[in-house]
Amino acid sequence: MQPQQYEMKETYHEPSGRTDNKKSYRFLQWSGGIAFTFFIALLGVGLSNITGFDRVGPLACAILIAIVCRQIWEYPEKIRKGIEFSSKKLLRYAIVLYGLQLNIAVIFSQGLPLLVRGAGTIIFAVLAMVFIAKWLKADFNLSLLLGVGTGVCGAAAIAAVSPIIKSKEEDTAIGVGIIALTGTIFALLYTVLQPILPLTEEEYGIWSGISLHEIAHVALAAAPAGEDALAIALLAKLGRVFLLIPLCFILMYWMKKQNKSESGQAKMDFPWFLIGFIVMSLVGSYVIGPYLQIPTYVIDGVSDLSTFILTMAMVGLGLNVNFKALRTKALLPFIAMTIVSILLALLTFTVV
Repeated sequence: MQPQQYEMKETYHEPSGRTDNKKSYRFLQWSGGIAFTFFIALLGVGLSNITGFDRVGPLACAILIAIVCRQIWEYPEKIRKGIEFSSKKLLRYAIVLYGLQLNIAVIFSQGLPLLVRGAGTIIFAVLAMVFIAKWLKADFNLSLLLGVGTGVCGAAAIAAVSPIIKSKEEDTAIGVGIIALTGTIFALLYTVLQPILPLTEEEYGIWSGISLHEIAHVALAAAPAGEDALAIALLAKLGRVFLLIPLCFILMYWMKKQNKSESGQAKMDFPWFLIGFIVMSLVGSYVIGPYLQIPTYVIDGVSDLSTFILTMAMVGLGLNVNFKALRTKALLPFIAMTIVSILLALLTFTVV
């Protein structure tokens, strides 16, 4: 009797057919979610080409659209798998490709003094942000993300450290939005102040490069002062991007100690994408050019691709933002970051 029962069960459940259906359904969830983030990212890129929105860039525009979509239509549960893939996996792939934009050789040969100043910027931004956030009783995790973004390189830095400190996707998205808004405002203020400041073009470029948030913000502020100012500003900014590497390892060590003190065990997933970031930066600095000739348009294409993949990841993060949390949770960290940005601008101005 038992063999017959077993055969009847096998016939009734039809496991192979149902397994195929489940696989098809999961694939539709995955591909549909990726296609959705791709479409919103395209809208973000298009919006960033419109006058006014070009000041904030595609990442912030894409997040803005995603947040609006979330509030109107709620979270698209049917394609969750693909959205999670974009917000987690694509985020890491984009950071790896971003390493190609970091020329370590140039920093070591020309920018060592700027590297020291950049280190000072990062230390001040992170510590001041944590201290002021604690004083204001702001959300610590979001404040730490904003401190790293202010000190290093805006959205890319926030995206890089968020997996290390195990941030919620909502916090990461809010942090990117705040850093884009604040950095744009400060960059525009810099361009207004530039003609009346008692600084040479080179000094103004250094000031912009060691104090502003995103690479785009540095370029926006420094370009009106001339090509020399822009070149030195970008070099100073690249030095801060380079310092993202040791900062990530410091945060990993800190998180490991935190986990050990809380649970008695030091368990932490190693962020392998950081190794990819380092490898790609070494390839871009020492292999491409001396040993491997790659056309400029290909390099530019890879750079654009990394930006677009990061934009798709930002869409995935933006879809996790609840507007009520955005209003209540983001206010105090935003105030803290504004204070830190003002203090950083004044401090770096005095040492230029």
